Amino acid sequence: MTNKSVVGKIHSFQSLGTVDGPGVRFVVFFSGCNLRCACCHNPDTWNLNDGQNFFASEIVERVIKYKEYFGKDGGITISGGEPLLQAEFATEIFRLCKEQNINTCLDTSGSIFNDDVKKLLQVTDRVLLDVKYTDEQKYREFATCNLSPVLKFLDYLQEKNIPTTLRQVIIPTINDDKDNVIELKKIAHSHSVVDKIELLPFRKICQVKYDKLNIPFKFGALPEPTTELMQKLNGILEND
Repeated sequence: MTNKSVVGKIHSFQSLGTVDGPGVRFVVFFSGCNLRCACCHNPDTWNLNDGQNFFASEIVERVIKYKEYFGKDGGITISGGEPLLQAEFATEIFRLCKEQNINTCLDTSGSIFNDDVKKLLQVTDRVLLDVKYTDEQKYREFATCNLSPVLKFLDYLQEKNIPTTLRQVIIPTINDDKDNVIELKKIAHSHSVVDKIELLPFRKICQVKYDKLNIPFKFGALPEPTTELMQKLNGILEND
């Protein structure tokens, strides 16, 4: 790992993550995001220039130290922020990881799609795709982008046969209804590469980050979903 030509902006690391893909993962949080989601848990990652400079090789050297904990399913996950903003940098990290037989996982909104992203997906073993809502209006209002590019991204994952997990944060009064979950199931069932759907409960522990940054948390007044609601919606997923 002598290539030190590729530099990127990193927000932080999590050495032994268990909720960011299969098995135990070394999670790399990229700086910079093209979206301004009303439910975002990490507003401190929005600004690309707030990140610390790293060479791709420096990151992989960190990952290798935890390789023995990965087992057969674990590996590296790149998250953010939005990693696709630094697709060339992410590609070099994943390329070096593949040389070390380390599984690679990309956590993304799927809102950016270009030739650099296609190159990244060539060295990606799994994608965690955040389908924030199942209709265009809510996407535009609460995620500052459209659903259509995300579905185009998913179509490409299907074309390249890349295993995919669909994820959605459940936000009371916004997308906590049966119809939304049924529509999410339809999206999954029309793409055979999707082998898992994860519904994640909206949490407000991030309020302290917004307060520190003096940024309004648009969903700060909404309640967190109850355990019963999450069980109900997961039950809809499980029923064919």
